[in-house]
Amino acid sequence: MQFDALLHPTPKGLYCPPGDFYVDPVAPVARAVVTHGHADHARAGHGAVLATPETIAIMGARYGEAFTPGPQSARYHDRTAINDVNVTLVPAGHVLGSAQAVIESGGTRIVVSGDYKRREDPTCPPFEVVPCDVFISEATFALPVFKHPETGGEIRKLLASVKQFPERTHVIGAYALGKAQRIICELRREGYDDAVFIHGALQKLCGLYEAHGVSLGPLEPATIENRGAKQEFAGRIVIAPPSAIQDRWARRFADPLPVFASGWMRIRQRTRQRGVELPLIISDHADWDELTGTIREIGPEELWITHGREDALMRWAELEGMKARPLRLVGYDDENE
Repeated sequence: MQFDALLHPTPKGLYCPPGDFYVDPVAPVARAVVTHGHADHARAGHGAVLATPETIAIMGARYGEAFTPGPQSARYHDRTAINDVNVTLVPAGHVLGSAQAVIESGGTRIVVSGDYKRREDPTCPPFEVVPCDVFISEATFALPVFKHPETGGEIRKLLASVKQFPERTHVIGAYALGKAQRIICELRREGYDDAVFIHGALQKLCGLYEAHGVSLGPLEPATIENRGAKQEFAGRIVIAPPSAIQDRWARRFADPLPVFASGWMRIRQRTRQRGVELPLIISDHADWDELTGTIREIGPEELWITHGREDALMRWAELEGMKARPLRLVGYDDENE
């Protein structure tokens, strides 16, 4: 089978003709396979959605239980037949419920990785390597400058700052799905047992993580009404959506110290633009070495690149003697919230 006959890009997203379904479509379609719950990959309005149980739950929490008339849960490694195509979801290591879509028909196997990372994450299973004919990779951090440091070291940097500035409230900007819960779990691994205070926008998804077996420890709402005088937040850790750390909302706390957790904190200009005092380089995407190492490990016949820094990864593949193509898909952003 020609690879394009099994899967090819369209304005709505990657389309599989023999299965008559799309993967992570950016517009409403009759049947969608969704790799994970971030808003740029998981949209409401599809006639049917195949995803992991966790992703189905996340979409229900974000869009309402009626986000699709045809939700279909598939656990990791279960094979689902859609017309003449078999679809298997395997862990992508990105966020809770994130999956790679393994698409097989006529002896051809294409793996759509969605978004992925290779670092250990206490909130989700690790990425699994699946040999395939075509590997479709994101390229969010596909530049050699992006080399993420060890996560524990970044968390220890945060805890050292909390100890150094006990009169200030550390207000951490973190994406509501995945990043916030991961930071909480990493704090617990480093021995931080105090309550973590969370913005109201994080409460539903933190509860969903708990319901799916991810223990987050003591959490409290980050409200002055709940805590009394704002001085009671001195020396505390508050986690909020990124947009809130420079908002009036953050000024309710004791001398707030703005923190932002993202792979983009490697770029000093982005740190300054956001007014971040303490950048934490913590990403839920693979860095340059992890991207190229993963592709070498899989060894596909062809590499297709969906979104991000496509040109650099294309050039790397060319130097490696690997056939590659950019798909130029639009509508996908880094951890779009």
